[in-house]
Amino acid sequence: MTPYLELVLQTTALRDFGRKLPLGGFPPARQFPVPADAARVLIFSPHPDDECIIGGLALRLLRESQYRVVNVAVTQGSKKERQAARYSELQAACDFLQFDLVPTAPSGLEKVNPKTRTAEPAHWQASVQAIALVIREHRPRVVFFPHELDWNSTHIGTHHLVVDALRTLPATEADCFIVETEFWGQMPTPNLMVESPAQDVADLMAACSFHVGEVQRNPYHLSQTAWMQDNVRRGGELVGGQGGAAPDYPFATLYRLRRWQNGALTTFYPGGRNLAATDNPASLFS
Repeated sequence: MTPYLELVLQTTALRDFGRKLPLGGFPPARQFPVPADAARVLIFSPHPDDECIIGGLALRLLRESQYRVVNVAVTQGSKKERQAARYSELQAACDFLQFDLVPTAPSGLEKVNPKTRTAEPAHWQASVQAIALVIREHRPRVVFFPHELDWNSTHIGTHHLVVDALRTLPATEADCFIVETEFWGQMPTPNLMVESPAQDVADLMAACSFHVGEVQRNPYHLSQTAWMQDNVRRGGELVGGQGGAAPDYPFATLYRLRRWQNGALTTFYPGGRNLAATDNPASLFS
């Protein structure tokens, strides 16, 4: 017997406690002032719920730096009978977090995957144009989308869809910072670890619980804290450098930060960076 058994038992008890918590239906989280001319963040979410999972930095930009965050619903899932309900759940989750929501099509885009990009160029190009239209309309300072190895075919498809859309735009309409995200597949080369304060983590979990039809099937909202703790373990070396000490963050999200400029992705600082909860997130884009 060691004291670690008590730690394991308490962790199990917390999981059981979490399964008894209500799903969605909460009043909006604390609302923060956002100026009419605020810099814009676009989150290109492959599925409804991605905005709650990878949104740690976006939420901090809204709450601490007064950026306007706009979640773009690239798809509404592959099950047609669930698409309307998933969009309603997504709207409620975005309202809770104070994220704006923009659809890409009445039921979301279809067949967003690498196979379509190769085999159905006309269909793919129509989807590219839909994404380019959103970028042109919002002129974002920061764009979030999955990295190119994020395992799930729709996540990988969303990566290529956004990059292809950026390539179609003139340099004056596509000069922005790129924040690549991960969930299903780990990034081999993240260069940014962002700490999230406890209130933000709780609000992201609560927002995720609004996706009732999904978390009833698989209560992944309850594992967000464990995932964000493991990000600190990985980020300590992947971002901070091999053999380095991990920062004392309870929760963090890993990203790859680059810039889209003159029609290409460019690296604008060497090495990696840790952003503590006490740091100004807007300093990443100055």
